[in-house]
Amino acid sequence: MNNPEPTPEPQYRVVVNHEEQYSIWPIAKEIPAGWRDAGKSGSKADCLAYVKEVWTDMRPLSVRKQMDQAAKPPSP
Repeated sequence: MNNPEPTPEPQYRVVVNHEEQYSIWPIAKEIPAGWRDAGKSGSKADCLAYVKEVWTDMRPLSVRKQMDQAAKPPSP
């Protein structure tokens, strides 16, 4: 009987954009414009676990900055 070799598990990398939003991307594909490597790669489950750990505030960076500015008390 012929036993085919197991298919290797696809590998991914974690990417982040200028708004500090995270995603995963297949490691074999070029990172799309506007995204950069976040320094984590591995299985889909590993990458998603990393994203869950580091992306604790889903608001885009621009919204967080705007809300922080609005929360500051006015200068006297």
